[in-house]
Amino acid sequence: MHDRLERIESVKAGSLGGIVAGIGYGLTIAMERFILSNSARLLVSLVLEVAIAIFCGFLFGVTYRYIIRADRNDHLNSGAVLAFGLVRGLSQVDTDKFELAQIWLDGLILCKSIFMFAIARYAIDYALAANWVLPFTLRSQQESININLAASTLQEREIEEVV
Repeated sequence: MHDRLERIESVKAGSLGGIVAGIGYGLTIAMERFILSNSARLLVSLVLEVAIAIFCGFLFGVTYRYIIRADRNDHLNSGAVLAFGLVRGLSQVDTDKFELAQIWLDGLILCKSIFMFAIARYAIDYALAANWVLPFTLRSQQESININLAASTLQEREIEEVV
């Protein structure tokens, strides 16, 4: 029963991440079209890009819920956004046709990806704070484990569980 509830909460977090990431990516594409006047893009290509963004946002939402768990570590939260944004953004950079003059376009691609996951993160954080989505908790996470690291060998180290 516990696993089923965790899966439901993960699907909720993933769905929220996907929807918000899709909206964020759609907004950045609209701004890009406005700034660059790039209206020659086919509708099918646009729909496919937004669908990929929604899927990436879904995966981010599920993963983000597992990353943050019950503790509130802002560096960990931001690191998850940066990791997802960098992986998605850097994978879109075309290194075969690299020109120094086009580096700002590559930077724009990178910023769009980071922005997409950043707004998904804040939406999921808001949903967690409002208890719309519950944080991931393991039964074993409720217990703390103390390890005596002062001992010189592994056999001398004591592991004690604190309940």
